[in-house]
Amino acid sequence: MPKNTKGKNKKKKPAPRKAVKRSAKKKALKKKVTAKKKPARKKAVTKKKAAKKKATKKAVKKKAAAKARPARKKTAPPKPLMVTPGPPSGSIPPVEEPAQNEVAAGVVTHYYSHLGVAVIQINKGEIKVGETIHIKGHTTDFTQRVDSMEYEHQHIDRAAAGRSVGLKVKDHAREHDIVYLVK
Repeated sequence: MPKNTKGKNKKKKPAPRKAVKRSAKKKALKKKVTAKKKPARKKAVTKKKAAKKKATKKAVKKKAAAKARPARKKTAPPKPLMVTPGPPSGSIPPVEEPAQNEVAAGVVTHYYSHLGVAVIQINKGEIKVGETIHIKGHTTDFTQRVDSMEYEHQHIDRAAAGRSVGLKVKDHAREHDIVYLVK
């Protein structure tokens, strides 16, 4: 008698690889599709009846108040103010009043901190080596004797009005400080 070997000898064939890959791709696509969130829906706003009643009452009050106001009189627009100009601004900066024994001689135009040298534009008079000067500004106020003065990197003994000279100073001088010659 022949034995029924139908179930024993039959081996399962492995599924083709392409099918496996396709099913994996489908699963991944399904995951991606399900991972996306749907946009949130806005809920419809419903107004309460009580709120409507209050709003209508307020509107009635506003109308009544508007009727009670008297009509405004029309007035002419104000005339523009006429301002008279002051004295013309000059190119010379305002100078503080010097002491009685001082004369304003010039202005500090630059200060070299690493050298301790102030560049001074002499506007009035003459400065000589050995004279005493007073440098005064917003935060500067010191008096010293002129020991060293240079013009175009050459030592000079005197400097007249119109020249810019370098002076060795004992303290920090700032731009726009005023240089007074002490008599």
